[in-house]
Amino acid sequence: MSDTSAVIEEGAKKSGVLWVGLDRPRLAWHAWHDGAIYLVTGGGEQRLPGLDRLGTVRVTLRSKDNGAQLADFEADVHVVDQAAEAEAVAALAKERLNAPDSEHLTDRWARESTVLRLTPRL
Repeated sequence: MSDTSAVIEEGAKKSGVLWVGLDRPRLAWHAWHDGAIYLVTGGGEQRLPGLDRLGTVRVTLRSKDNGAQLADFEADVHVVDQAAEAEAVAALAKERLNAPDSEHLTDRWARESTVLRLTPRL
C-alpha cells in the first residue's frame, strides 16, 4: 500500500464526511468499505447532483480533529448495483445517522436512491 493510499484510507475511515467537487465543492457523508468510498444520493438523502453521470470526481478529505486537508485526489465514479453489493450498502447504512426509517433504509435506497462507489485513482 502506498503512502497516499494509506492516508486516503485512514482519513476516510476516521471522518464520516468528505468534499466532492461537483458544480461546487459539496459536503457528503460516506462509508469506507473494501478500498473505496461509498455514498448515497437522492430519495430523501443528500443531494449530489450529477455525480452519477461523471466518470471521475475530485475528492477532498479533511482532518476530523482540525479541518486540515489530508488528501485531495481523483476518484472513479461507479453506480452500485445495490443487490450485488449488499455488504457495501449495509456498511453505508450503518453510517447513516438519524434515519427516520433505519429499519427499512436499504429498501428505500433500492427504490429511491443511487448508491455510488468512488475508487481513488492512485
